[in-house]
Amino acid sequence: MSLPLSLLDLAPISEGQSISDALSNSRELAKQAERSGYQRVWLAEHHGMHGVASSATAVMLGNIAGATNHIRVGAGGVMLPNHAPLVIAEQFGTLETLYPGRIDLGLGRAPGTDMATAKALRRNLNSNAHVDTYPDDIKELQHYLGTPVPGQKIIAVPGANTHIPLWLLGSSLYSAQLAASVGLPYSFASHFAPEQLFDALHVYRSMFKPSETQESPYVMAGVMAVVADTDEEAQYLFTSVQQQFMNMRRGLNKPFARPVDDLSAICSEADYAMLSHVLRYALVGSKATVAAQLAKFVEATEVDEVIVSMPIHNVEARLKSVVLLAEVEG
Repeated sequence: MSLPLSLLDLAPISEGQSISDALSNSRELAKQAERSGYQRVWLAEHHGMHGVASSATAVMLGNIAGATNHIRVGAGGVMLPNHAPLVIAEQFGTLETLYPGRIDLGLGRAPGTDMATAKALRRNLNSNAHVDTYPDDIKELQHYLGTPVPGQKIIAVPGANTHIPLWLLGSSLYSAQLAASVGLPYSFASHFAPEQLFDALHVYRSMFKPSETQESPYVMAGVMAVVADTDEEAQYLFTSVQQQFMNMRRGLNKPFARPVDDLSAICSEADYAMLSHVLRYALVGSKATVAAQLAKFVEATEVDEVIVSMPIHNVEARLKSVVLLAEVEG
């Protein structure tokens, strides 16, 4: 199998470690991804989560791009309703100016947090607002990143003339339809919301309209990956993200948990059912096991690119997983 392989870094703040450690780990992860031949490394915007350090996404991307040489760096994604499009154009225009030809901008419409924090981010939470401004915000952002027209009053500086590639991210048919209608590449979040994966891919491909920037559909799908020397070690490391999903289900905001020897001691039958459903596409095991899992996923989805997150508590094991997965794909 030969297809682009990319890395989604959720900048985990691991139990027993500091936020500074998390930021340093993200930098090292990106450097290893570049050495291992990954296509791009993305960071996602989340707010108020004790286990995620990437809230100031553009700032982190500057650090990541500065620590690497050629790998593409981007947001996977920026939650556009949290921001004025002009501000995002200026932030990513600055990144593109500093690191030309290396910046991606993936966009989502979820808040990336709880509703109280969303309100603190100054999102428009007026329940009486009937018009979804997200498509208009995307057009406005494209306008600022494009070539200014004569008489244009508002210009992003930096930002104008950078033509940064935009992606739409999502986990529903809405995002698939929107990405198709505006002719942008699409990334589906099957690493945490697998339910509508195949329906969304069908909708996107069947409804796609070529644009100035994208002639044909281009699909990337997210999966989690934990690759180790043995299946048993990988399953042990995987218990960290299983605990994370259990904590989220219970409304608990905690750092990224250490792995445990016996998940059954803290996991109910209902938890197991939830985990098997939500994490159904996770790649977990030795290189041989993961090779078969990845080939099956790509054959079923026919995606153009796979982006993986490495939900592993120990950074050395996380770096090793990045290396081993690249060897599988290559």
